[in-house]
Amino acid sequence: MRQHRLLTGGLPMASPWTKARIKCALEERGMTLTGLAELKGINPGAMRNVWSRVSRSCERAIADYLDVPAAELFPDRYPIRRSCILSAENQALIAREKARREADRSAAA
Repeated sequence: MRQHRLLTGGLPMASPWTKARIKCALEERGMTLTGLAELKGINPGAMRNVWSRVSRSCERAIADYLDVPAAELFPDRYPIRRSCILSAENQALIAREKARREADRSAAA
């Protein structure tokens, strides 16, 4: 504990949000995942799968209800990353080819 306090400047560090902690926070407010899903108009099955599948609407509903940012509740899912496999050169090549095909279609019509 002494080392932990030294690393955080003497202040206890807030524990991370876990599945159990999120469910407990909901239950403390008298809410369940199914109830929250019904309240927000979300499929209850999708809400129950929020632990194993990314669902921005479910994550947002839980975050809004708990008044905590979704990025804090699900830190491994935020920020939203869009991976790009193609290099900028190849993206430009594909864009030129698409534009050429569109021009050919326009000329043929």
